[in-house]
Amino acid sequence: MANEKRDVLLIGARKPVLVGGLEGKVNLHYYLDAKDKAAFIKEVGPKIGAIALAYTHDKVDGPFLSQFPNLKQVSSFGVGYDHVDAKWAGEHGIVVTNTPDVLNEEVADTALGLLLCTLREFPQADRYVRAGKWPKAPYPLTKATLQGRTVGVVGMGRIGKAIAKRLEAFNAKVVYHSRNPQTGVDYKYYPKLVDMARDVDTLMVIVPGGASTKNLINAEVLKALGPQGVVINMARGSVIDEPALIEALKNKTIYSAGLDVFVNEPQVPQELIDMDHVVLLPHVGSASEATRAAMDQLVVDNILAWADGKPPLTPVPETPYPPKG
Repeated sequence: MANEKRDVLLIGARKPVLVGGLEGKVNLHYYLDAKDKAAFIKEVGPKIGAIALAYTHDKVDGPFLSQFPNLKQVSSFGVGYDHVDAKWAGEHGIVVTNTPDVLNEEVADTALGLLLCTLREFPQADRYVRAGKWPKAPYPLTKATLQGRTVGVVGMGRIGKAIAKRLEAFNAKVVYHSRNPQTGVDYKYYPKLVDMARDVDTLMVIVPGGASTKNLINAEVLKALGPQGVVINMARGSVIDEPALIEALKNKTIYSAGLDVFVNEPQVPQELIDMDHVVLLPHVGSASEATRAAMDQLVVDNILAWADGKPPLTPVPETPYPPKG
């Protein structure tokens, strides 16, 4: 029995790193291959001890997880895990893991790229050249610049610290807001987000999603940010009150926005698409082959640790190891 392979359910695409790392080492069952999902779960559900999530969109909630009575671990791709009901899992003895750290530098690089594109209008300038307009007239001078800006980082976690380090190299002043002051961080801390918004001209948002941060960036915060203000969202679409943001952009309550995430992605509000002074990315913060492979490998490593009877590598706070219950 000690050498018997454990049963694992893969939800999502057959990513090469996931399949290559798990096949042969566990009994891998493919959720997407099942035409009749209910019948499939009824058949394999009692055997499943772990779930590998290859995506970060569809909800994996209590009613879904309860169909697997012997489930012990959910290994989720991505640093954000608001798609998984981790609280329910923790209350039912299930460990949830995510993939932190391996994507910090890539996301921080993307954040700075998005900030520069938003302030200096690089995508717009590219379109200007491609449209053949340059021979007729130079591209207009940009009103905004990163030089002299004060950037308020909303969420000074691992990625927030990596972003702040890059901002310092660009001569930007960095301050931050988070639930609590961070040890070992010298930047000025603001207990209240709206107070920080009044004192900065740029908000760099990099907090987890979920109920506690829903609409954190609301109309009050945007008004406090002011007409020179720029919002960069590298977190989750739910963190910003999207209708309030659209109104603030329309009414010039703030200057511009750079967005990598959206509330109902991949659907993006047409009002945002129609605004030429904002920059929109298709959730590509960590989207390089090397970084995504590292994230997939961490999903594999967490699954294999469970299969070998070892502690998980990266359990989330809601599901400490060993689990309760």
